[in-house]
Amino acid sequence: MKDFERRNQHFDHLVNQPNLRWLGQNTNHIETHPNVREAMIECIRDEAFHVYAPPIGLEELRSLVVEDLGLSNASALITDGAISGLYHLCHTLCGPEDEFITTDPTWPWPMTFASSVGSMVKQIPIYGDEYGYRLSPERLKEAVSEKTKVIYLVDPNNPLGTCCTQSEIKEITDIARSIGAYLIHDCTYRDFAYDHHLAASYYPERTITVWSFSKWLGFAGLRIGSLVAIPDIIEKLSKAPPNNLGSNIVAQRGAIAGLKIKPEWLRTVLPVTRGNQDLILQTVKTISGLRVPVSPSNGNYLIIECLEAGVTPKAICSVLAKHNIMIRHGDYHTEQFGDRFIKVSTSTPCEWVEEFCAVLPESVEQAKDIIDDGEFF
Repeated sequence: MKDFERRNQHFDHLVNQPNLRWLGQNTNHIETHPNVREAMIECIRDEAFHVYAPPIGLEELRSLVVEDLGLSNASALITDGAISGLYHLCHTLCGPEDEFITTDPTWPWPMTFASSVGSMVKQIPIYGDEYGYRLSPERLKEAVSEKTKVIYLVDPNNPLGTCCTQSEIKEITDIARSIGAYLIHDCTYRDFAYDHHLAASYYPERTITVWSFSKWLGFAGLRIGSLVAIPDIIEKLSKAPPNNLGSNIVAQRGAIAGLKIKPEWLRTVLPVTRGNQDLILQTVKTISGLRVPVSPSNGNYLIIECLEAGVTPKAICSVLAKHNIMIRHGDYHTEQFGDRFIKVSTSTPCEWVEEFCAVLPESVEQAKDIIDDGEFF
């Protein structure tokens, strides 16, 4: 069996597993707001899905996205999830021998996209107390060169949960401007941050803001996101998009409804997310060898270091899977640092996190006896 088949069967098993506790993909499982649900039901009931949506998105949605980000001179392109937008950016902006710079760890797929068109990927390590689990502008400045075409910044960082300060963002944009690089500012988790600053406010001419509805609104399976930039960049991206027939119109109607009730919705989501993180933090403090190095997290997830506990991340994943709990191992995000941590999602029903915390101490002990971690993706 080919790798792609094994990978797909792995996830097919997960999505068909009854009552699985999804604590590994940063997905939001808090019950959908009734206005959002009704907007999508109405679209289906009226059978409005028979038509293609506009090529770059419903005009109302595009306007609401720009308004929400506060980037008044920008334009939005609605995409099939943020990942489709990232694929499009890498294939449009990157070329052979260009340099694509990001952090280690980061969200890995854009590196694959950039490599597929011949670009050279360079990662700046940020994992560890010596780096503060964050990218310093000084180290970015040392890493860039005249070959640097794209700087890819996931902010808040996935998986670490650190977030750039305003002064850091200003310095990063100054560095990008000094070499004429595009800055892809992946802000998928910005709505969970305690304080967040958009790079496009300081470097609008070559910053593309990537934003998703998967996490804050819970639309992971509906596949809808956006690219936001000055009109000239959106014009360039609109000439050969991966999908010129418009993104899922049912999802777009739900996204419009979501943006209209967003403040109310976040007043529900954020306390649950942060309360779950607090519960995990208190539990981890009782287990020898575990620690949460980044707290509070600015995402809807946190990492738990397990190296000192004498267990591997995949071994813990294996044990928790027997309890119907899915978490993410560090290797998914980073080859260099992946043996040090697991990642746990927290925008979920509190009961799921309570179950995780209840079995975590015993699971760590059982994981110490596991040599073969099994296959994970």
